[in-house]
Amino acid sequence: MRWILKPMATLGPTWPLLFIEPFYGGSHKQLVDLLVGQFKGDLYTLPASKWHWRSRVAALSFAHILPPHHSYKVLFCSSVLNLCELVALRPDFAGLHKILYFHENQLVYPVRRQQERDFQHGYNQILSCLVADCIVFNSHFNMNSFLDGIDSHLRLMPDSRPRGLADLIRPKCQVLYFPLDLPPHSLTCQYYRSSSSVVEDLQGRRQDEEEAVRNRSQFEGSAGISGDPQPLHIVWPHRWEHDKGPEEFCATLMKLLEAEKNFKVSFLGSHTSDIPECMSDARSRLGERVVHYGPLEREQYWQALKEADIAVSTAKHEFFGVAMMEAVACGCYPLCPNRLVYPEIYPSECLYNTEQQLYKKLAGFCDRPWVLRQMTKAKVELCRFSWGELKPAYTELLDWTNVNS
Repeated sequence: MRWILKPMATLGPTWPLLFIEPFYGGSHKQLVDLLVGQFKGDLYTLPASKWHWRSRVAALSFAHILPPHHSYKVLFCSSVLNLCELVALRPDFAGLHKILYFHENQLVYPVRRQQERDFQHGYNQILSCLVADCIVFNSHFNMNSFLDGIDSHLRLMPDSRPRGLADLIRPKCQVLYFPLDLPPHSLTCQYYRSSSSVVEDLQGRRQDEEEAVRNRSQFEGSAGISGDPQPLHIVWPHRWEHDKGPEEFCATLMKLLEAEKNFKVSFLGSHTSDIPECMSDARSRLGERVVHYGPLEREQYWQALKEADIAVSTAKHEFFGVAMMEAVACGCYPLCPNRLVYPEIYPSECLYNTEQQLYKKLAGFCDRPWVLRQMTKAKVELCRFSWGELKPAYTELLDWTNVNS
């Protein structure tokens, strides 16, 4: 294993902060980089690979890496770290104000069969909560699903099951949304491209009215008008792993293809060398309809999102959804399953209940992509997820002078 130490930042108040991130990638990296960039502190990390091993043994690695002499007052770490083990191995950290941040929780991680569930990962998170002083979740769904899942997770133990742990942990918990650090061109303080009349636009528009729109489009050549000839551009910006539902997304694309719908698609997001078979098959069958296939550099990523019309989630495991929020901030219309964190964030017209509903919504937009491109911006603002809005709360969270006040 290798580790990274980022030197003390030059911005922010002189608070003796220690940041530890065992899985330095994706949203985990985004968060600690943002916090270290704003507040003074030392950052120790391990690479974002072999997640299960990071969860099991990162505490031992950090126990040997972290300096023996320090003046830290606050420790901030993600729930990948077994905080209980670290404090046991380094008792000099026991007196620090220990903040545990949950990007996700392992108590409701989707597994194909219950026998595949690794008890240890959820158990580690429970232990970490017992020794933490402050526990922060990135959504109410994350917090509630974790607290509600403690007893059922411990019932996997054969005997001697402790009781009442959720009651001990709950008073230390709070929700603090993940702070989005978006590019200047984003719609951070504007609104989702949604409308209460979306369903009516797709299902109830009279045929003669639609025909008139199409006829008028022959005389209007600019993009974004009614009858826009450009095909619907769908983006899927998630990790290429089973918990993000790639099989369901690809199956929906194949139904659109078989129905001869006009669309193009971008598969964004990170992946390992083990690419899901459904993704490879979709790329082959979709051919030139595929605009992007794989992760892009940050600026190219923003540009790809700006060029897309609609962002789709088929996730089985989501507690905030940074990728979907980034897509929305760049102008994409969101289509998300009516489960997990999504009802907490998105309006009802952006949600679907079944794969068949997802297909029908996409098929409708394929037939009339200008419906999306002409929608008024309404319903839900993005400001509450921006760093500008959340900075005061994070400042208070990390201010060690408040700990004993």
